[in-house]
Amino acid sequence: MRRTTMRRTTVLAAAATAVALTALTACNDTEDKNAAAPAPATTAAAAPATTSAAPSPTATETPTPAVTTPAPVATTPAAAAGDFDPAKAVENASKEPYAVSVKMITEVGGKAAGLTTARQNLNTVYTGRGEMKIAEAGLVVETVTTADATYTRMGPDEKWVKAPRSADTVALDYTQYAGLLLAQGPSARKGAETRDGVPTQHLSGHIDLEQIAKLDPRTYSSSKAKGITGFDFDQWIDAQGRTRYVEQTVTVKGAASVNKVTFSDFGPAETFAAPTGAGAAAAS
Repeated sequence: MRRTTMRRTTVLAAAATAVALTALTACNDTEDKNAAAPAPATTAAAAPATTSAAPSPTATETPTPAVTTPAPVATTPAAAAGDFDPAKAVENASKEPYAVSVKMITEVGGKAAGLTTARQNLNTVYTGRGEMKIAEAGLVVETVTTADATYTRMGPDEKWVKAPRSADTVALDYTQYAGLLLAQGPSARKGAETRDGVPTQHLSGHIDLEQIAKLDPRTYSSSKAKGITGFDFDQWIDAQGRTRYVEQTVTVKGAASVNKVTFSDFGPAETFAAPTGAGAAAAS
């Protein structure tokens, strides 16, 4: 009985992870603001928005009697409190390449079933490294995507297998999904919230699968094959228009699976080299 339950959990976790919009498995994806692939870059990424209090004006004195005018209380810019328009933030987001760390927890039936971590370049030709673990199955998949190849191995004791870089390698940063939510009107705007100490705007709504047919064809095809018709999507955007956190709820074979994705450690684009000891044999 446990074997049956374990197998079902494993299948659901794998399926949910496969359709996760940021999943970085052996078939690595990249991101592109135009629905293509995002990419690594050597350009410094825009750092998270930070705000400083406005300087207080110097006190002045009046001749008679001598009175010091109190300096006004320093105020924090509105964006620092999350009081910004997410639509404008996304529209004005920097197109400079940047690197970011991604952590995705897949939950099935309220229990953690899979973990995907990655460091990747976005806003340019995608490169990065990632690891996916499905605990119940003891499955570990590691990938490294360079400018011209993808390397994969099924666990730390296995050999790396090299394959030509796929033309449709893409890892979305969810920017385009924010557009789908914003198009739903005021009901999708849930207001200002703080995520990991960063002021954000929370967006929420249901996205029909057909809406991403052209936006994200790989996810569309994979999801459609599994009978998925849509998913609930919550997204937190910072003042720079970057996604900070996502919760995607997908129903697979009657069970709800949730992908919780955190983006952190934004910085300049990085170089990802082939893993040490990687073989030149092509994947079969």
